[in-house]
Amino acid sequence: MASNVSAASDFIEKFSRYIEKNGINIFRVAVSSGDGEVEVRSFKECNPCQDSYSVAKFFTLTAIGLLWDDGLIRLDDKLVDIFGSLCPPNMPSSWNDRTIEMAIRHYTGLPGGYLDIDSQNPLEFGKDYLSYVLSTTLGDSSKYSYTDAEYYLLSRVVGILSRKPMLEYLWERLFLKLDFREVAWSCCPMNHPMGATGLYVRTEDMLKLGILYLNRGVYNGNRILSEDWIDLVTERELLKPVLESCYGHGGMLGQMLAVCPKHKLAIAWHGYTIEGKAVKEWVNEYLRNM
Repeated sequence: MASNVSAASDFIEKFSRYIEKNGINIFRVAVSSGDGEVEVRSFKECNPCQDSYSVAKFFTLTAIGLLWDDGLIRLDDKLVDIFGSLCPPNMPSSWNDRTIEMAIRHYTGLPGGYLDIDSQNPLEFGKDYLSYVLSTTLGDSSKYSYTDAEYYLLSRVVGILSRKPMLEYLWERLFLKLDFREVAWSCCPMNHPMGATGLYVRTEDMLKLGILYLNRGVYNGNRILSEDWIDLVTERELLKPVLESCYGHGGMLGQMLAVCPKHKLAIAWHGYTIEGKAVKEWVNEYLRNM
């Protein structure tokens, strides 16, 4: 193609035709080549901000990255050392060696699907979610187990080390610098963001986080994240592959934020569909043929 801008335009046109032809319930898509231009296409009338579900984990990881850049955290820091006096008296000893990186990677040994406010009744967790999680007996930390609880723990870590709730911290360090318009985040009863889910944001704003990573930590000429953090995320796969030659995070029922360095694209969409796998297969085929 003649330019990266035309690549973004070509993608959004062909993606739009595919979505409309097949009647897939995607609400909005946003694409950028990372040059400041963002192309947005809406398919249905919907609220401006949408629940991004597990795409929220990408934002929580970025909050950890900001602390890492400031020298306030290491990935091998132990969770119990950070939580200190907040640890409940009945906490199993297996928590003693669990680290930040283990939480990021879902290797703490917590049960799969734990503390999932999207599919469980939050009233079951009581008022103090932190004590609820840290009182849990852990399983084998050598086995992957996907659970929202770990990113709630990371949200609390950000709150402790930044001395403010993670949402406030991210407004100061990220959202204002990326020109976000609106953000809301589901919180626990003690007003801490869930970290793993419940992030409501515009698709075009969600995309800006992808642009930031695509541009190796720079947005609109301003450095926000270090290149060292971007390298750490990609080399150690703290964010997993989500599309062909892309990394990022997906969310249940049709959400996606993907960074595609090979193709010089950042892609985001929101929806409410069980056809998410088919959409990703179409995008993968498109990217393979670029």
